[in-house]
Amino acid sequence: MPAPTPTPQLVNSQRVTGTVLAFDFGEKFTGVAVGESSVGMAHPLALITTESNAARLDVIAALIAEWKPGFLVVGLPLSMNGTEHELTRRCRRFARQLESRFRLPVRLVDERLSSAAAEEALRAAGKGGRKHKLHAHQVSAQIILQSYFDDPGSS
Repeated sequence: MPAPTPTPQLVNSQRVTGTVLAFDFGEKFTGVAVGESSVGMAHPLALITTESNAARLDVIAALIAEWKPGFLVVGLPLSMNGTEHELTRRCRRFARQLESRFRLPVRLVDERLSSAAAEEALRAAGKGGRKHKLHAHQVSAQIILQSYFDDPGSS
């Protein structure tokens, strides 16, 4: 019987260096950010606009081939009181799929309020409204990754 795939953990203080890809997972849209852990800066990278899990993973495979990250970060949506809900479970499943398919470490980062922060940042930059709504997913991934860089021990 094969060993079970380890579940990515929300708390993992082991530091891995190099390029990092981060994901703000959603069923319709998944925002992607990239950063370099030695510099500690995250940048919006891409928006995956497919609802098909297989197609989403194929796009991610191309990004991984291009950027060659040392590890991945996935935002974990929790309720404000810290409890999990259906999207939390789907994000955990997504993280396990990434870890299994790409054989890369995956860090889960609490993403509470990242979407609101992304929308506020876009509004402050004069890029709010419906026209820029999709960009918020990428900015949310950037905020998730930046929060990991700022405090890797809390992820």
